[in-house]
Amino acid sequence: MRPRLRLFTGDDAGPLLAEPPVTVRLCDITRVLEEAVDRGRTWVHDFADDEVQISADLYEVLSAYWHLRPSA
Repeated sequence: MRPRLRLFTGDDAGPLLAEPPVTVRLCDITRVLEEAVDRGRTWVHDFADDEVQISADLYEVLSAYWHLRPSA
C-alpha cells in the first residue's frame, strides 16, 4: 500500500475533492488490521464508522460466519 498523508491546516477554503477509490487485495489489509487491533492502535477506532465496499460473495461468507460462530 502506498502511504498518502495530507496535512490539513484549516486554511483551505476550497471544497474538498473526492479522492478516487483504491483497490487492494483483502490479504494486504487483513494483516495490517489484525496487527493494529491486537496492539490496540487508536487509529483503528478513528475509522470504525467509515464505510467500505466489499463484493457480494464476501459479504455472504462473512455474514454466514458471523451467524454460525459459537457464542462465548
